Amino acid sequence: MLKREVTDELKQWKETSDHKCLVIRGARQVGKTYAVEHFCETEYSSFIEINFLENPSMKKIFSGDLDAKTIKKNMSLYIPEGRFVQGDTCIFLDEIQECPEAITSLKFLANDKSIDVIASGSMLGTDHKRPTSYPVGSIRYIDMFSLNFREFLIASGVAEDIIDELRACYRNRTQVPWAIHDKMMELFRMYIILGGMPEALNMYFENNSIADADRKVRDILNDYRYDIAHYAVADVKIKAEECYFSLPNQLSKENHKFKYSNVEKGGTARKFGSSIDWLKGAYLIKCVYNLSGYDIPLGNGIIKDNFRVYPTDIGLLMGMFDKNVKEYILHPDGEMLGGAVKGGIYEAAIADILIKNGYKELFFRKNETSTFEIEFLIENRDGVIPVEVKAGKSKSKSLDNLLKRDDIPYGYKLIDGNVGVTGKKITLPLYMSMFI
Repeated sequence: MLKREVTDELKQWKETSDHKCLVIRGARQVGKTYAVEHFCETEYSSFIEINFLENPSMKKIFSGDLDAKTIKKNMSLYIPEGRFVQGDTCIFLDEIQECPEAITSLKFLANDKSIDVIASGSMLGTDHKRPTSYPVGSIRYIDMFSLNFREFLIASGVAEDIIDELRACYRNRTQVPWAIHDKMMELFRMYIILGGMPEALNMYFENNSIADADRKVRDILNDYRYDIAHYAVADVKIKAEECYFSLPNQLSKENHKFKYSNVEKGGTARKFGSSIDWLKGAYLIKCVYNLSGYDIPLGNGIIKDNFRVYPTDIGLLMGMFDKNVKEYILHPDGEMLGGAVKGGIYEAAIADILIKNGYKELFFRKNETSTFEIEFLIENRDGVIPVEVKAGKSKSKSLDNLLKRDDIPYGYKLIDGNVGVTGKKITLPLYMSMFI
């Protein structure tokens, strides 16, 4: 069984004295249903589940009045085996985007303190079947993604005390023992080629087969093609698919800026911009915007037409590449990959990790008329922190120059090597991005 950190968030939600309905958002097949089912079966004496995609007839429960008393009565009729235990019952409304009335009902179910309610959906950020009334103020949200790098390490058999030791090295800026470092770099590269999709990882861990995991990833990508065709509105369908599957090409260029002309010759934002918005709403991509400056909040300084696009799971990106690219990532000594391709893949891997670390917004800085480039800029309580990613052994001229500014407290350089500190520059192994 794959251990998921979202379980801790679910427990914290349950323990709050006056919690709202919980809605878990995320792309399809990242493990939302399994995580909630496992949590509810463990934490509640009564668990009532409705999956609107598997059982569309259950929409009738929400076809009339939406007060909690009526909904519970209707559930008793349609799900006679379901029990309502005072203060110890959780209702799980899965694929709730298929029933807009159920979304509206969350406002009223939140007022019934005798039950807990969890909902999940894969297309809640898109225009698919929007409810007429949204339950503003009655919901807490959790964004869920495929397995993050820490979860991948645990699934790979890495003991938690090893991860704690690595965290101590990160905090104290001390070097990792080389035997541990080499193994961690091996696992980091393995995470790049496998990603975090639960079914793909189960295939790998059960059969010790990268090929089996690769087939599952490609099956998931085909499912995503179907989802785009099924859920996207007519004028977005084909364009969203073209944008999504252009990512290997986009990230293989020297400048990883997303260009509509790489999707279609002469392509423009006017034609494809809504497709990018749809892919973001479906949690399939994250847009990282170029900045005009370093003032906080960074979001005020974005250059709207200058952005990069990364998938929310690195394994899905690798599934779009030819299979031999995975071999080159696993065995990097031969330097078979072009610098731009390898750099794009490593950037996407760090984006995957930072997104799953909880950064809802990421930024970069690239001067189009010079070689100045910082792959990521983040905000934390210390200020604006640059993060430079090095797939090879090149120097960090851009980071060194940026750290001369008084308003930049420190910066990270992520490399294949070990921990080091030079002035305000903190050099970390790539895998330590899981602690940033």
